[in-house]
Amino acid sequence: MSIDSILSSATAQALKALYDADFAPEQIVPQTTKKEFEGNETIVVFPFLKASRKAPEATANEIGNYLLANCDAVEKFNVIKGFLNITIKPSFWTGVLENVASTPNYGFVPETPDSELVMIEYSSPNTNKPLHLGHVRNNLLGFSLSRIMEANGYKVVKTNIVNDRGIHICKSMLAWLKWGNGATPESTGKKGDHLIGDYYVEFDRHYKAELKELQEKGLSQEEAEKQSTLMHEARELLKCWEEGDEEVRSLWRKMNQWVYEGFDQTYERMGVSFDKIYYESETYLEGKKKVLEGLEKGIFYRKEDGSVWADLTSDGLDHKLLLRSDGTSVYMTQDIGTAKLRYEDYPIDHMIYVVGNEQNYHFQVLSLLLDKLGFKWGKDLIHFSYGMVELPSGKMKSREGTVVDADDLMDEMIATAVEMSKEPGRLEGLDEEEKKEVLRIIGLGALKYFILKVDPRKNMLFNPKESIDFNGNTGPFIQYTYARIMSVLRKTTDFIDAVDITAVAPNDKETSLIQRLADFSVAVSDAGKNYSPAVIANYVYELAKEFNQFYHDYSILREEDVAVRAFRLKLARTVGDVIKRALSLLGMEVPQRM
Repeated sequence: MSIDSILSSATAQALKALYDADFAPEQIVPQTTKKEFEGNETIVVFPFLKASRKAPEATANEIGNYLLANCDAVEKFNVIKGFLNITIKPSFWTGVLENVASTPNYGFVPETPDSELVMIEYSSPNTNKPLHLGHVRNNLLGFSLSRIMEANGYKVVKTNIVNDRGIHICKSMLAWLKWGNGATPESTGKKGDHLIGDYYVEFDRHYKAELKELQEKGLSQEEAEKQSTLMHEARELLKCWEEGDEEVRSLWRKMNQWVYEGFDQTYERMGVSFDKIYYESETYLEGKKKVLEGLEKGIFYRKEDGSVWADLTSDGLDHKLLLRSDGTSVYMTQDIGTAKLRYEDYPIDHMIYVVGNEQNYHFQVLSLLLDKLGFKWGKDLIHFSYGMVELPSGKMKSREGTVVDADDLMDEMIATAVEMSKEPGRLEGLDEEEKKEVLRIIGLGALKYFILKVDPRKNMLFNPKESIDFNGNTGPFIQYTYARIMSVLRKTTDFIDAVDITAVAPNDKETSLIQRLADFSVAVSDAGKNYSPAVIANYVYELAKEFNQFYHDYSILREEDVAVRAFRLKLARTVGDVIKRALSLLGMEVPQRM
């Protein structure tokens, strides 16, 4: 039982005994005492004043005296206004360390047969270009969230919806037909997604040139766009695709396969994966069927031009187009179809969509539509909305060929790690293969941590060089702390677990570190409740910082008292275990040497 749970229960008992007030332990949440005050845990008594009918100081003192007399973990207390600061007995902290150290996967809730199933959708790429920096944040958030939800005892299914149809795909296909000369990933030595992305950019370059030429002849921008032969050809290609033209479909399948193979390499390198992949080319027709079914039931309505709409005015929104007058679908239709297939495939309890905040309205509408169509989780779907990520040089613009590719970004991160490793004392004693692997772990870890430590709802500026600093709130700093602990453990021949440490009284630094370890379960729970990998990132940084302060002030291997040395070794090993476990929730690896 954690110290928070013990104090919550004991305080609830105190309130009942002193004031005949009924408070559930869950209503009483102790906080870590601020460093400038004496104590380990603080209870704020202001919510209890109505029951006590006394001043804050008097109420806090009465509760403190009750805890001192009735709670074995409490050593002493002090009161500052309405804040009851409690000092816990050192012997209790030794027991906490033993508990954390001996509990496999401490902080994680095991899955049970009754665990609810959470489906998490992330990535959602288009097959006309490579994954870019925006996809990196999306994938890292989605994958980390899936691990956090698993750590909270949920069954998790990770899904991806690939946007593999539409005019943008036809633009790449048309450009390849016109200017590709039969190029393949093998003949060019390029990853398939990069190759197809080049032709998407090539289409845009020729299209702009055509528009410029038409406008120079006196046409307006709108007139030029209507007369564009390139855009007309792309639309014809899309029409042929929708009609099932086998020649067009064959080319589409071939080029998409090149892209999928490229995506798979990027996903593997990024360290993310999926349990099920859906394709828009397979889901949009299902969406049309579901919309027409809703039309028959009177959930939706048809306008005179044949288009199908949803009236959401009673829900405080407007009218939403679901099928165009020519019967073609919109993105909302596709999402309805994807939801239908997913609901048939899995017994979904919670559905989480990891999509940027520019789609907030879209998911507000989708939630209402799914609920009206009878999906039990529709109204409660969660849009994990995140902000834009930029580089110091500015925003990304995909169609102008200035997009920051995920592959290039990962290359840059590892190259930056290589540069940092040239500093004196870095990676000494490692052979070339070990260095290469450590630099990969550092570079990608720096990328993941820097992105995930930010509140996902906020826009962020990603600075590669800042992210890979070995000091401060960075991935490499935390990874280095883990490697330092491993180095200490390799140097000892002590049988750590064979020594009785129950009589060891932890000093203030050790107590603070144990308290931080015990808080890991709280951090995991909070990260799950708030859908925020940033909670884990900032927890593990504080843990690493706390350990380094302890390591600076106290000797471990040179400590002469055998029991104290064993205690500190166990403390260090447990910190290492929790760091590794926390970083795994962020999709990060840890190096044994650094």
